[in-house]
Amino acid sequence: MKTKNLMLAMTVVAMCAASCGTKKEESKTLVLYYSLTGNTQMVAEEFANRLGADIEEITCVDPYDTNFQACIQRCLQEREAGVLPEINPVQADLSKYDVIFVGYPVWFGTYAPPVTKWLEGVDLSDKTVVPFCTFGSGGLESSVKDLMNAQPYAVVLDGYGVRAARLEAMPAEVDQFLKSNGFLEGEYIVLDEFSEEDVVSPDEAAIFDAAVDGYPMLHAQAIGVAKRALPNGTEYLFTAIDLPREDKPGKPSAGTRPPAGELQVYVTVVDGQAPVFTRVVR
Repeated sequence: MKTKNLMLAMTVVAMCAASCGTKKEESKTLVLYYSLTGNTQMVAEEFANRLGADIEEITCVDPYDTNFQACIQRCLQEREAGVLPEINPVQADLSKYDVIFVGYPVWFGTYAPPVTKWLEGVDLSDKTVVPFCTFGSGGLESSVKDLMNAQPYAVVLDGYGVRAARLEAMPAEVDQFLKSNGFLEGEYIVLDEFSEEDVVSPDEAAIFDAAVDGYPMLHAQAIGVAKRALPNGTEYLFTAIDLPREDKPGKPSAGTRPPAGELQVYVTVVDGQAPVFTRVVR
């Protein structure tokens, strides 16, 4: 996988004098996305506006319900039946584009089914594909891997992902992503490497707990941590293990559940602000 910096960092590198950023090259670019709630659409429009790119939405013939439980139920039924939703034809002529940004929400650890359906019907060989996604906790890495497997002859970049709870940070992160990956000219910031992982201290454990507190899908304990300085704070990379959850009627008991898995949780602490986790990698 082509390694690309996606986050803010310590050292400012000047790409050109213009701090606002301008397009670096004239390759034809399309931003194509699927969005259910509007979150991914916001990211897609940010990319398209900054790049001056064409933009189009993938839509379903029978749209998913925006109610979370109804949407999940339909997805589970479709997965069990081995079917994908029918989508409306994409109008853009893909042969005219050198670079295609592909956006989606992460469902069940990968891109949403309408994107799966679209990928089945296209050949992106020799094109540069830039994934971007929105998610509750994570899924960028796993969805990019799936996209690479679906389009093995495309040049698939690592991409950009953002938690739906952090969309206010998205415009600045998109700006850094585009400049650091050479899509725009301008100043950007390069990350230092994380320190060597060490055992979590009580203070660091408290930072981890504060960052994940209140998020129902993440119930874990930090056991290791690496960190690096940011211009306005610190970023932590925690290694954590899943914790047993309270037994509920109709749910498997603790004795029948799979063993706890190990995961990585990225947490940012901006000076003077509460800790926030930015993504989870399972």
